[in-house]
Amino acid sequence: MSNAPIYNLNINHFWLDPYPDLKVMRNKTPIAYVPQLDATLITKRQAIFENEKKTTIFASDQPNSLMTQLMGQNMMRKDGDAHLTERRAIFPAVSPKTTKLIWKQKFLEFSDTILDELEVQTGGDLVSEYAMPLSAKALKAVTGLTNMDTKEMNRVSQGMIDGIANYEGNEKIEKNCHNCTASIDAHIDEILNYISKHPDNSLLSVQIQAGLSDEQIRANIKLAISGGQNEPRDAIAGTIWALLRYSDQMKSILANGSNWLKAVEEFLRWISPIGMSPRRITKDFNLGEVTLFKDDKVFFMFGSGNRDEECFKHPEEFNISQDRANSIFFGAGPHFCAGAAISKCLIGEVAIPKLFSRFPNLRLDERSAVLFHGWAFRGPVKVQCLW
Repeated sequence: MSNAPIYNLNINHFWLDPYPDLKVMRNKTPIAYVPQLDATLITKRQAIFENEKKTTIFASDQPNSLMTQLMGQNMMRKDGDAHLTERRAIFPAVSPKTTKLIWKQKFLEFSDTILDELEVQTGGDLVSEYAMPLSAKALKAVTGLTNMDTKEMNRVSQGMIDGIANYEGNEKIEKNCHNCTASIDAHIDEILNYISKHPDNSLLSVQIQAGLSDEQIRANIKLAISGGQNEPRDAIAGTIWALLRYSDQMKSILANGSNWLKAVEEFLRWISPIGMSPRRITKDFNLGEVTLFKDDKVFFMFGSGNRDEECFKHPEEFNISQDRANSIFFGAGPHFCAGAAISKCLIGEVAIPKLFSRFPNLRLDERSAVLFHGWAFRGPVKVQCLW
């Protein structure tokens, strides 16, 4: 293990709210070895930004990582030409152009369908009744797994997220993750022949057209589902809560041309749905006064970097007017989120503006507390609202 200062965590407390510990680490031990995670955590934004690009030292290729073991070696766990080849293969499905010309219209239709159903109600949980089904419907279309039920899409995505964050080795979580990946494989098997004969812009289709192997295709579909459902779901629900909780920010948006994307990006900075990305050290390396040794496990703590006091004027506030140029919520290096354009479109151009347009009197149900959980992946459990 590295010779970084040791920082002990209460894992349960960290899961409920990682930010107090991350703040202490940033200020006292910005590079710290955490025994409970058996990893060295890098918590300062600039150190993350600079070193994430050094893929020959901080490798994404991690044969023994939870993600690789549970989901297969997807492009996120590859570097160099191997990563670039697969990234290029999926680009036709996730490009800004495809997003604008194809996916946005579908997202608008999905949103309208869900809001039509919600309109007859007086209130509900916007995590399970809006953010989750909208993200699932969008992901079904983008992946090509239109044969998967929206509830199953949410189940398998959450199961994989839980599995790849299962650093404590909970057998029940691991077993459920295997069940979820098996379900994805079964749905791919069911629709593969049809997609091969009827090519479209989906991730499944463009990978087939690019000639990727069956193993590559399945691993990348699982990757897309693991992040492509939970991150938008948590960002949609979280941004709704933040705008209702801090009504002054909502007034600012309405007074300045309704730039909802600013609110989304500020939420992604403030409470990063994807708070960490792991790396493997390929050779002994000195990072300041800390020596990282070959095969050490390192976590780039995006959630911490996005609250770095040296980079943001109001690091611990939800403030849409502040400069977010230093935000790294989509990553910073070669593994910058391939689905960033889709995510911004779904959340900032469709989900948030559609909801507030349809329900102008939307408000939080004060009888129900809004709780967040998670540190590697973080989002609200429930956002109960009235309209």
